[in-house]
Amino acid sequence: MAKTKQQKELTISDLVEKIKKSKSLVFINFEKLKVKDIEVFRKKCRLENLDYLVAKKTLLKLAFSKLGVTSADPKSMEKGIATVFGYEDEISPAKIVQTFAKDHESMYSVGGLINGVYFDHERIVALAKLPSKLELLAKVVGSIQAPVSGLVNVLAGNLRGLVYVLNSIQKSKNNN
Repeated sequence: MAKTKQQKELTISDLVEKIKKSKSLVFINFEKLKVKDIEVFRKKCRLENLDYLVAKKTLLKLAFSKLGVTSADPKSMEKGIATVFGYEDEISPAKIVQTFAKDHESMYSVGGLINGVYFDHERIVALAKLPSKLELLAKVVGSIQAPVSGLVNVLAGNLRGLVYVLNSIQKSKNNN
């Protein structure tokens, strides 16, 4: 059954809100994916605080035009597409799509938007290989902590050496 004009306007306003809130979004082709696999993917998206939405390309294009996004044209993408919206991290939508696509070859990323800039399939795949924000922060903390812990070990080594020397002196005096 066709949507009424009012339902389409509601869908467009919902899309506009989701696009405004999202840090990144990834377009995926899901045409040959089984329904149960789509449900599994939706659950994974919910666990990662991502939204999965299937909308007509025309409505998606209208939402983009309302926001002034001209870098992506959903109408130029082949076959049916779904959109995965990421609100917390720029990389997480690409990462979850690529991880799921490894086991489900019929699903693949078509492209995506990050801060209004269009990324093609190859760039989305490359983006998915990057470490997440938390992993990068952990590496920075580890890099900052490494010199400090090294200094502590060096200073502790000197103290240990001093203790060994004093123990040796004490043993030699007790033996004499």
